[in-house]
Order: sequence, then structure tokens, then C-alpha cells
Amino acid sequence: MAEFLKSSAAAKSGDADRQASVRETVSQVIADIRKRGDDALRDYSEKFDRWSPESFALKPEEIERIVASVPQQVIDDIRDVQARVRAFAERQRDALQDFEAETEPGVFLGQKNIPVGAAGAYVPGGRYPLVASAHMTVVTAKVAGVQHVTACTPPNKGEIPAITVAALHLAGADQINLVGGTQAVAAMAIGTESIGKVDMLAGPGNAFVAEAKRQLFGEVGIDLFAGPTEILVIADGNADPFVVAVDLLSQAEHGPDSPAVLITTSGALGRKVIELIDSLLPGMPTKDFAEPAWRAHGEVVVVADLEEAYALADSYAFEHVEVLTDNPREALQEMRNYGALFLGEGTCVSYGDKAIGTNHTLPTRGAANYTGGLWVGKYLKTVTYQEVRSPQASAALGRLCGRAARVESFEGHARSGDVRAMKYAGDQFDWIPAGALNESV
Repeated sequence: MAEFLKSSAAAKSGDADRQASVRETVSQVIADIRKRGDDALRDYSEKFDRWSPESFALKPEEIERIVASVPQQVIDDIRDVQARVRAFAERQRDALQDFEAETEPGVFLGQKNIPVGAAGAYVPGGRYPLVASAHMTVVTAKVAGVQHVTACTPPNKGEIPAITVAALHLAGADQINLVGGTQAVAAMAIGTESIGKVDMLAGPGNAFVAEAKRQLFGEVGIDLFAGPTEILVIADGNADPFVVAVDLLSQAEHGPDSPAVLITTSGALGRKVIELIDSLLPGMPTKDFAEPAWRAHGEVVVVADLEEAYALADSYAFEHVEVLTDNPREALQEMRNYGALFLGEGTCVSYGDKAIGTNHTLPTRGAANYTGGLWVGKYLKTVTYQEVRSPQASAALGRLCGRAARVESFEGHARSGDVRAMKYAGDQFDWIPAGALNESV
């Protein structure tokens, strides 16, 4: 039986009202941009970001000047991280193979992976400029073969976010727009006079951005529905409690609604982690976000053994799962519901967020029960094709199709099969007039 040394204290009572308010606001913005295009986009940008330049899209010479203003070490680091993201994405792309097979004599079936024509990449810039999201969205899209990537990122308190712009440019974005929030997502999905319509949207954002993606899904594709960042650490009695405490807080700083959970087989370690977090928080520069997240959404659970730990962790289906045990790779066999696993003390969630090369756009709020995160395949349409070259095979399929379709009362489908059975094998059907078909081949 699990013992909670610390339970989530988050109040849920106001959630429904807040969600309804967000839905209504987003719906109004989308409808307005659909109706008024760039005029509405400019009004909302002025209202929410106090930003109304002559053009939201940066000109090549502006981008060149902005990139030149970024310190060389930052540029080098961006290139380094993007090279890692690109290398991993290329391995993913190489694993997706087109194929064609002759499944029976004269019948050829095939599969192709075709990139979407245009993708929209949203890079947030609210409480933090999420530079790494430029790597994850744009680099991955380009490796997939997307021809045109439109990127949007908001101004930072009226200033151009130079490092984010540099990251988007180096990642290969074809158009960079300084506009944020619901209005940016809607503009990319719908298309305005200055921002072309995309086929797919990717990238994280606040509750309004997430709701905009939800409402626009179907009109365009999306990467996934994203909620607050989540971390879950599985630790045995030999884990370093200081490492556990630091790693939990590393994700809690994303925002006051970010859950941070420890599942451990050691009550002593659990109590020590709580003590260490209490001592670390006062001196943490991002405590304004990390502290309320830990107080309201932090949990420490003691379980009997690792088997119970894995099962409990699977029930959470969290975005990030860090495994700090003597045999961390055991989790690869025992667990199934997570966005990404981080195995062993030498690995941390922050590596995945910022540096190691895997994609950090991952499922939250239980979505790991049915999906993984953003990857090359999200930008690809896996399509099929068929070709029946053998008249004999087509006739046999025609007979089968006719029988199968009539079981379902689909007479029109059945007749397509009948035509081929008659044309290629001489079968007779009362509904086909004499001489209606050309001679069989």
C-alpha cells in the first residue's frame, strides 16, 4: 500500500470556470482573425503585447542584424544543440521506410511518407523565452522535409527576443514573425494577408495557446495537446536525495501548476528530499514559480518495491519520468506510459529539455497513455497506394469485393468489383447491359 509523505494540495474548484473563460476568449480571437485577418492580428498584438510594428515578419536584413547582436558563445551553443536535435531526428527519419511489395501475383501495395507542405512553429516567450522550442519544432520539421516553416514568437516586453530569433533562423525557419499568443496560432492556422496558412501547428504555449490549438485541430494538424510540465522521479534507497530534490525543482520552475512527484521505495529518502526542497526553495531565483508548484502539486509517495513503483508511475502517465535506481534500464521493460524516460543519475530531464537531442515537446495530462511526443513522423503523412497489374488477380479481387460489399449492402462498391470480374474473367451479371464493356484485355 502506497504511503503519501506529501500529497498534492491543489484546489480544483475553480478549474471549470477558468477553462470556460479561456475557451470563450480564444473562440472570440479566432473568429475575429478569421473575419478581419491582419487588422485583427494587429489589434490583439497591440492589446496583449503592446507591439504593433510595420510588419510582423522580419526581413532578411533585420534577421541578419539581430543574429549579429547575439554573443558568439550563444550562437555556438545553439548550433551545437541543433546539431544534436538534427542528428536524432535524422535517425528517426531513416527508420521510416517507403516500401512497395507484390503481396500476391500481380498485386502491388506500397507506402510513402510525404511531408506536409507547410508547418507553423510557435515558440513561447512569456515568463521565459523558450529558445529550445525553436530547435524542437523547426529543425525536426526541416529534417522531415517540410518545404516552408512559418515561425511565430512574441516580443519580450516590447523588445525583440534576439536569441530566439537567432535560434529560429539557424534552425531553418522560412518566415519569422514577432507575434504571440492565440492571435499568432490563429493567424498561422487560418492564414492572413501577411501570414500564410499552414498545414500543421507545433510548439508549446500557455493555456490560451493550447486552447487555440484544440479549437483549430481538424482545420490544421497539431503536434499534441500540451498542459503544464510534469516530472516524476522513481528512486530507490541508494539514490542521492540532493540530486532528486534538485531535479524535482528543475521542472517545478516551469510554472505554479507544474506537478513534481517522487515515488520511492525508501521512506527515509522521501523525508530527506522534502527537507532538502524546503531548504533549497528560499534561495532559488525562480522560486516564485517553483515554490507554489511544489506546495500545490508536489507529491512524495513511498511504495513497497520497484514493481509497485513502476505500476504507480504508469498510472500517472507523466511527461517526464526520471529513474534513479541501481538498475534504471529495468524501467524500459516494466513501464509503458510516459513521454520520455531519463535513466540513471548521469541523466536528467533538463538534458532532454535543453541539450541532448531528443525532442522536448511531450505529452502531458495523461496523454502518454495513447501518444508519444513530437518527432519527425508528426510532420509526415504516411500514405498508401495500390496497383493491380494482373487481370486474373483483378478478377479474383472483383469477386471477393462483390461478396464483401453486398454483405454490407454497398451495391455500388460491389458493382465496381463485378465490372472487373466480367471484364477480365468473363463473369456474367444481370445488371450489366450486353456490350457495355470493351473487350477484356
